[in-house]
Amino acid sequence: MPIQRTKQIVIVGGGYVGMYTALRLQKRLRGELRRGEVAVTVIDPQSYMTYQPFLPEAAAGNLEPRHVVAPLRKVLNRCRIVNGFVTRIDSASRRVTLRPAGAHTAGVPEREVEYDMLVISLGSISRTLPIPGLAESGIGFKTVEEAIFLRNHVLHQLDIAASNPDNETVRRRALTFVFVGAGFAGVEAMAELEDMARDACKWYPTIDEKEMRWMMVEATDRILPEVGPEMGRWTAEALRRRGIEVKMNTLLKSAEKRRMVLSDGEEFEAGTLVWTAGVKPHPVVRESDLPLDDKGRIKATAELTVEGLDGVYAAGDNAAVPDLTDTGDFTAPNAQHAVRQAKRLADNIVADLRGKPRKPYVHAYVGSVAGLGLHKGVANVYGLKLRGLPAWFMHRTYHLSRMPTVNRKFRITMDWTLSAFFRREIVSLGELEWPRQEFELAAGRKHDI
Repeated sequence: MPIQRTKQIVIVGGGYVGMYTALRLQKRLRGELRRGEVAVTVIDPQSYMTYQPFLPEAAAGNLEPRHVVAPLRKVLNRCRIVNGFVTRIDSASRRVTLRPAGAHTAGVPEREVEYDMLVISLGSISRTLPIPGLAESGIGFKTVEEAIFLRNHVLHQLDIAASNPDNETVRRRALTFVFVGAGFAGVEAMAELEDMARDACKWYPTIDEKEMRWMMVEATDRILPEVGPEMGRWTAEALRRRGIEVKMNTLLKSAEKRRMVLSDGEEFEAGTLVWTAGVKPHPVVRESDLPLDDKGRIKATAELTVEGLDGVYAAGDNAAVPDLTDTGDFTAPNAQHAVRQAKRLADNIVADLRGKPRKPYVHAYVGSVAGLGLHKGVANVYGLKLRGLPAWFMHRTYHLSRMPTVNRKFRITMDWTLSAFFRREIVSLGELEWPRQEFELAAGRKHDI
């Protein structure tokens, strides 16, 4: 009797779609995995999945950064985790090219990984524009590393301003914070960081919180389009009441040497520039033989298979998935769809393995919630519009329920409980960005602060 070969399911990307697909496969294929009939491999540069809706709270110091990530090796204990970058996907030969972790420092060569079934869940990266100075002065807000850098950076700007009481130019630049893009990432990040900085000013006697200038720059005529026009207008008004400038129908034209030039003619210097003006599919999909649409997304079917390819599946930000609840459109690139698509994708893989029919992905968008700082929020869920404390509570409750593992849920709940009794920390650990600075100083090298 011939020995049956193990079917190789390879998942490229360990974000929402990748991790939740693997998690579902672990559950549905428990027997096959135990008998060695199927093997699941997850490839991602990081060994953890970041729950992005909690990044603003991590940046503001409300949550411990390690608590907003889920370790893949602990969560996916029946899967094989490979850390590395996929540089090419070749569906014709059913192989992916992998550059393993350590390739640069140890000279490890690229290698190929064969698959029987492939899940492409690479997600997205920030969509930037050729704006002078943006690459040198700006930073995104998609990773936990960016969130913690921004926390340290904002607090360090307060340190700079407090340390230069007689230099108005330095103080004004340090206390000016610009966010470009008024979607969820931009609005929540700015609102949480502004809330944190205003709270921190209590410990800086030489800084009046009114000296800080926070500005949101948006190219369109509305902010937070996901919560609807009415709640978007309320959000803009709420931010303005806090002293935050909201400039709509405005573009950033230049950021050279941290001098901001806006399309309305205003020019000023800013010590902080955060870019959250949209996302685009991961560039690896363009380096592959996959069918793409005009936006660079993989052409997917409603069953989350890739058009024209056998045994290849795609979902999330890197895929154009038909929205069956809204004819002619595609599902939005957000966590709500990604998590639900992962479940349907995994179930369709199981159906293919067992010779059963697949089912299409259908999910009516239930609405959106956004946090705007401590005890402040906005929500539009099933047509129910909330703002202030009720929306903030709904935001926390919903995202806590979506966070994977009981361990992480408990740790986040404890963080929130402790923050109710103790003030948040305002320590800037900027040296984390340059951990060798002290040692290099000892070795005779000089550094600027």
